Parts: sequence; structure tokens; C-alpha cells
Amino acid sequence: MAYLITLLILIPVVGAIALYVGRPGSPRGVALVFNGLSLFYSLMAWQKFDATAPGLQLLERHTWIPSIGAEYIVGIDGLSLLLVLLTSLIFPFAFSAQKLERGACALLLVMQAALYGTFTAQNFVLWFLFYEMSLVPAFLLIKIYGGENRDYAAVKFFLYTFLGSVAMLLAFLGIYFAKGTFDFVKLAELGKSGLVGGNARWFVFGAIFLGLAVKVPVFPFHTWLPDAYQTAPTGVSMVLTGALSKMGVYGFIRLLVPLFPNEIKIAGPWILTLVVCSIVWAPFAAWAQRDLKRMVAYLSINHLGYCLLGLFAITAGPTPASIDRHAALSGVFLQIFNHGITAAALFYFVGLLEQRRGSRGINDFGGLMQCTPLLCGWMSVAMFSSLGLPGLNGFIGEFLIFKGSFAVAAGFTAIAVVGLLFTAITFMRAMQSLFSGPISESCAGFPDLLLGEKFVVVPVTLLMFAIGLNPQFIFNTFNATVAHMARLFS
Repeated sequence: MAYLITLLILIPVVGAIALYVGRPGSPRGVALVFNGLSLFYSLMAWQKFDATAPGLQLLERHTWIPSIGAEYIVGIDGLSLLLVLLTSLIFPFAFSAQKLERGACALLLVMQAALYGTFTAQNFVLWFLFYEMSLVPAFLLIKIYGGENRDYAAVKFFLYTFLGSVAMLLAFLGIYFAKGTFDFVKLAELGKSGLVGGNARWFVFGAIFLGLAVKVPVFPFHTWLPDAYQTAPTGVSMVLTGALSKMGVYGFIRLLVPLFPNEIKIAGPWILTLVVCSIVWAPFAAWAQRDLKRMVAYLSINHLGYCLLGLFAITAGPTPASIDRHAALSGVFLQIFNHGITAAALFYFVGLLEQRRGSRGINDFGGLMQCTPLLCGWMSVAMFSSLGLPGLNGFIGEFLIFKGSFAVAAGFTAIAVVGLLFTAITFMRAMQSLFSGPISESCAGFPDLLLGEKFVVVPVTLLMFAIGLNPQFIFNTFNATVAHMARLFS
């Protein structure tokens, strides 16, 4: 189908305009209709995608601003398709979490369109436009619809992401003046021999790394994330962790590693040190939190760190064996998808607890298993998935990452495994405080999962089991892309 990707980008924009102009009585219902259309066309793209072909597919290319080498060029490979599918799943999940005002629904739809563009654009100017387009609604959603300290959290989020974006823009302008193109494929080819000469290459490399590291985020550029996730409405927090945070990891895979292979070989140990700090330090920070949303936010940093561990272990260290390179990259791709589903589910459950209690402090609950056994049971599955229990989706990606990384970065990987231990301890402490012991007097009247909540929770949880027990249907989507990237990164 011609223009399928463009149609996918435009559908949420049309939905946002319909909400703004039409003023419907149920803005969430209208948003879910457009989410359904987006999901339908995402599945159509999946159906038309040839999983055996490594290159870009469904490619659309049009002249846009020829004077600066900017083209409208969009296409998908296995990684892009995976993120398009993840985005299409996360947004209806987020809209189902709570009732949002018309303006919030419209902003979320704009963000959804921007994410589709970010994950499919193949020219830096177009990619950067979509990249920035996603940050504006995120800022407004926190600033206007956030909770306590929303002004502080929104400004902090804006400053971090804006400064990172400016650094990245200046770096790409330097690359353009040196090489005369913004095309990702051409730049990847030129990157093998160096994009910028002399010491300037380190300024360019550092600026792009900074812009992406802030977005993931990587220690020590992470301090905006707990405040933003804590303050944002539940549905917005689900989108921030489930989809928006993947922009940074995607940028590392699509931009930094292919464009700067030589620089990464030199800077690799320093980058891996920051990644391991993110993995190990975040569970300690999560343990210290008493707000459940802040706890889940810090653990999100930990899990995204695993993605970067697998990526930089095989690109920064000695050249690994082909099987280890494939294992690590496959684990990174799968972990990106799994983290999006699982982290969003955890924020959803925290939102359910907050709706019932009016607060979300870990000490505000107790004995919930006695009055809400279904809610506790399904929430436990999401927690076990997050800590990587075999049989659930979280295990497969982490196992492959550690398998591939240990072969070439044994020291860094061994330290990173400590993060698994403290993640498990943090979740066990939370489960004990929330579910066990005598029932708290303020929780005695809590309703268990309502019918509408079951319709949201059950499909997501079944997906966790499906991926954990039979992940091949996901692997088949990106195996050819993994093989192609493994050759590119070797």
C-alpha cells in the first residue's frame, strides 16, 4: 500500500485536530478510535513487511528542501517496525489508564504521530523535526496536567532535553558542512572512514552522545526522569517510559554507533562505565523511594541500561564472535519492546492503587491480597516480568544481552548482574509492603479489578506470557535486521 507510513503518521494528527475542533463529549473515546486506526495500519505494515529482507521497506522518498539536502524519506526495517508496533500498543493502553481532558488527549495524539515519524525517518532534518515535535507535547502534558511540583518537573525536563537537542543539532550541522548530506544510510557508509577530521570529531561525537544520553537517560544525565514520571498523569507516565524513552536507545543504534565506529572503540570503556553505573545505581535509588511512581521510574533507568550494555559491549570492545554479536543485538531489540510493555503496565497498576487510595506511598498500603487478590496477582506478574523471571517476557531479552556481552566485556557484565539482584530485592520489598501483612484500615474497602480494568490488564499480561514462552514470533520480525546490523557493527 502506497504511503502507508505517511498515513500512519497523519492519523493521530487528524485525531488531534478532530478533538480540538469537534469538542466531543468523550475525548478519550475519540482518541481510542484513532488509536485503533493506528494499530490497524501498524499491523498492516507488519503484514506487508518482508522479514527476510534486511534493508528498508515501504520506502517513501520525496524532495523537500533540496538546498540543504533535506528530503522527506521514511521507511522501516525490523527495528523501526518493532518500535512502531510498540507505540501502537502503548498509546491505547495509556488512554485506558484514566480519563483525560480534551487537551491532554490531543497532545498525546500529537506525540504519537511524532514517535511514528521519529522511528521511520531516514534523513536527519526530518528525524530531528519529529524528535523535537515529541518533546513539546510531553512538556505541556507535565506542565499543565501534572501533579505536585509540576512546574519544577516540566522546566527540568525541558532544560535537559532542549540542551541535549541543541548539542545534537550543532553536531549534525558540523557533519553536514563536512560531508554535505543528512542521509542516514550515506552517513553510515562515510562513518567508516570518519565524518569529521582532527579533534573536532570528539566534539561532534560528544554532542550527539549527550543529546541521546539525556533522552534514555544514562547516568548522570538522568535526574529529570524521576521528577517527570512522578508528576505526570498515569497515562502520560506510561507513554514516557513505554515509548518516548525508546527514542534515545533508537538514536544510539541508528545514529551514534553506525556513524562513529572508530570513536566508540576508543570511548567504549568510559561509556560502558556510565551504563553500568545506571544499571547498578538505579535499583539502590529505587530502594530508597517511598513513592511508588518514583520507584518504578528509577527501575526504568536500570532496564534501559541493559539495552545499552548489550549495544556497547559488542561495538566498543574486541570484535566478538558472530553468535555473540547476534545474541546481544537480538536481546537489545527484544528488551526495548519488553521494557515498553512491562514498565507501562507497572505504572498502570500504580495508577489503579492511587485511584483507590488517593495516594501512592509504599507505606500507605498493606494486606491488599486479602481484599484485592486479582489486582495483586496481575500486578505481581508485571513485577516478576520486570525482574526477569523465566517464562515471562523480561527474561529472554536480558538473558541474550548477558550472553552476548559477557563474551567481550566480562567485567562490565559481571558488575551489571548485581543490578538484577537489587532489582529483585526492591520488588520483593514492595510486594511485601503492599500485599502482605495485616490489612490496612484505609484499604479494607478497596474494590478488586473492575470489568473495564480486566479488559486492559488481561491482554497485556497474556502478551508477557506469549513472548516469554514463545518469543520466536517477535524474533522473526527483526532477525534479518539484526544480521545486517551485526555485519555493519563488526
